Amino acid sequence: MDAHADAASGQSAGTLTVFPVPAFQDNYLWVIDNGKDAVVVDPGDAAPVLAYLDSRNLTLRAILITHKHADHIGGVDTLLERFDVPVHGPAHEAIACVDHPHNGGETVHIASPAMTLQVIDVPGHTAGHIAYFLGAGAAGAPHLFCGDTLFSCGCGRLFEGTPAQMLASLDALAALPPATLVHCAHEYTLSNIRFALAVDPDNEALGAWHREATALRAAGRPTLPTTLAQERVTNPFLRSDAPAVVAAAEAHAGRTSLSREAVFATVRGWKDTFR
Repeated sequence: MDAHADAASGQSAGTLTVFPVPAFQDNYLWVIDNGKDAVVVDPGDAAPVLAYLDSRNLTLRAILITHKHADHIGGVDTLLERFDVPVHGPAHEAIACVDHPHNGGETVHIASPAMTLQVIDVPGHTAGHIAYFLGAGAAGAPHLFCGDTLFSCGCGRLFEGTPAQMLASLDALAALPPATLVHCAHEYTLSNIRFALAVDPDNEALGAWHREATALRAAGRPTLPTTLAQERVTNPFLRSDAPAVVAAAEAHAGRTSLSREAVFATVRGWKDTFR
């Protein structure tokens, strides 16, 4: 299945559907359901989640949180007024609503919709950020819910973590199966591609993705999910050892022989000021 073929209506495979509920300017609140019960990831706003649940006659069974920022947790309390459900989230962040805290390395079992998720510790954007990996099975291809750690052709800003931490986190995500569908929390793809082209202008795969993403957005469709296979060849933050990215980082830094971590830090700093 093309990763973008059913993005507007949700990725449907096996017995589960994964749907991007839009919120705010550019957030996606991901809902996973089996046609009866649902799980929501990072519900920053309750209203669009409730509207989606009601439109499909779904019952919420669990909430998954990746990190503490308001646009990821702001709707939880309202959802809990209607649904008495567990709230999974990072153990190392002060989030009052989380009653199932995770450090990373745990397994989350949800009875309905039936799924087993692996929790991955991915500090960098925030100190306690976690991600959830749903292996292949009822949901078809593997799925990654990565919050603000990994974006299509980008990664999160380092608000609390170090370049070394974020690089290690991205390495952990990049090691997942290539077919993994990447469910990022924001529609940042076109702006990220614009920066990626400044770093790696001769990347043919990136140019092709630019054309496809531009067409998707012009049609009012999400560019997500993307795949790890695509990110590995287009995302400069996953390619800190690629010759073109190294050369661009060294030119930007005005010095040579940068370590892989220094290349990543240089490109991340460059992106922070890129206009």
